[in-house]
Amino acid sequence: MDFSVLIAEDDPRIAEIHRHFTEKVPDFSVCGIAGTLEDAEKMSELLEPDLILLDLYFPKGLGTEILWKLRSRRQASDVILITAAKELEPLQEAMHGGVFDYILKPVMFPRFQEALKRFREYRQQLQIENTLNQQDVDRLLHPYKGTSPGEPVYPKGIDPLTLKKIRTVFDQPHPEGHSAEEVGRQIGASRTTARRYLEYLTAAGQLTAELIYGAVGRPERKYFSEKSGSQQ
Repeated sequence: MDFSVLIAEDDPRIAEIHRHFTEKVPDFSVCGIAGTLEDAEKMSELLEPDLILLDLYFPKGLGTEILWKLRSRRQASDVILITAAKELEPLQEAMHGGVFDYILKPVMFPRFQEALKRFREYRQQLQIENTLNQQDVDRLLHPYKGTSPGEPVYPKGIDPLTLKKIRTVFDQPHPEGHSAEEVGRQIGASRTTARRYLEYLTAAGQLTAELIYGAVGRPERKYFSEKSGSQQ
């Protein structure tokens, strides 16, 4: 899944930095850059991006104007507000407007990357969930509840211990890759279970997958780590 990102920033240099940061994170691509509030409003409505990186201060107004217009027309785009303002009032308004995150300038890449990864996990959870119980709701609304700071939050059906076993399989280079059946056999799980975890790691950008065509029979889906590389 690829997430489209609109950058709304009046300083071209900062906008370029944010574009560069965005494109360093797997599964994110910049669909546009808006340098004015007017452009940000038009582009957000026309492009309907998954995520808007929204500056607070523009020469002709505040980025929160865009935030409230998104909410008034019930547009599904999420917003990360990016600002140099250290006052409490903008943060309170941003929270009332339902921003996904709030980052202070100057933006450091580790914090930026953390925000985008958390957004990706959040959207992936929304794709997985069909019906909700209270635990699912808590996971979506309070992703860090019950976890240590910096501890990743996994979607329903992904167990951290099993995920660790899967990752261990790829610790050593294996140029020919691994199939779901092979990985399942190594960790003592079914092919179906192994494939669910392998697809999760592929969506997270930690593995790559290819269809490998043998001499006979159906093509087989193989998974590769960055260490192993993939067959071309």
